[in-house]
Amino acid sequence: MEIEILTTVGSKSLGKITLNDDATIQNVKEKIYQNLKKSLYPERQAIKPEAKGKSLKDETTLKSLNIQDGSKLYVADLGPQISYKNVFLAEYAGPLFVYLWVYQRPWILYGEQTSSPGTVANIAAVCWTFHYAKRLLETVFVHRFSHGTMPIRNLFKNCTYYWLFALYIAYHVNHPLFTAPCNVCVYVGLAGFVLCELGNLSIHLLLKNLRPPGTKVRRIPMPDGNPFSLLLNYVSCPNYTYEFGSWVFFTVLTKCAPVGIFAAVGMYQMSVWAINKHRNYKKEFPDYPKSRKAILPFIL
Repeated sequence: MEIEILTTVGSKSLGKITLNDDATIQNVKEKIYQNLKKSLYPERQAIKPEAKGKSLKDETTLKSLNIQDGSKLYVADLGPQISYKNVFLAEYAGPLFVYLWVYQRPWILYGEQTSSPGTVANIAAVCWTFHYAKRLLETVFVHRFSHGTMPIRNLFKNCTYYWLFALYIAYHVNHPLFTAPCNVCVYVGLAGFVLCELGNLSIHLLLKNLRPPGTKVRRIPMPDGNPFSLLLNYVSCPNYTYEFGSWVFFTVLTKCAPVGIFAAVGMYQMSVWAINKHRNYKKEFPDYPKSRKAILPFIL
């Protein structure tokens, strides 16, 4: 059958493509790229049934949409794209290198200083390194992304956020005039940080095992016997809960206001993501546990 492809802006016709009725939206994208517009590679396209309609999923078949010979579909240009993996690697590698550079107390930031960082600054550097090294390794070996790419502008936005916060935090924690908190704060902060990091890793591994390689299968995440996964009985996104907990305890460990600001800003953004995921879970799975909240047990 023959389908006309129009742009979502101005409804300009790009031409017509020929497909079988069992073709998918992914096949439509490939045909547009091959036959109509070389600058619109598949990852850059969003296919819609109407100019202002919702984007169709790649695996959706034309037959299921009742697309017939002579039908029209609309294509939106999402702009230049970059893979999620590359964005994650850049946004996590930056804070690791920035923090460790500041940890060396470079003269450009602190002038000519001869003293070495104290015990708490040393512990904080190890914790920071562990966190971002873990994030990098998870990006390469654990995460399975439901979307392959994102707009390239997100690379600059995300890197700016992570890299500047790393510089802001590192400058204060490693400052020669930094005053260490009491020993109780250090012990509690360190213990809580380690537990939350292990919890975060546990949930990421659980989520990985829910989705077979090369698929976009979605299932209800449930506790798997790992005690850290029991948080799934109370929230839909325990990985975010543990992430927030890590930075709360890092704040306790360092007693540093910039870390607390970073934790608060991160909590706001993760809450937005968690609420959206929680809403999608309930919409997609009729039997989704009703007792769960999005990110904070019994609260949010």
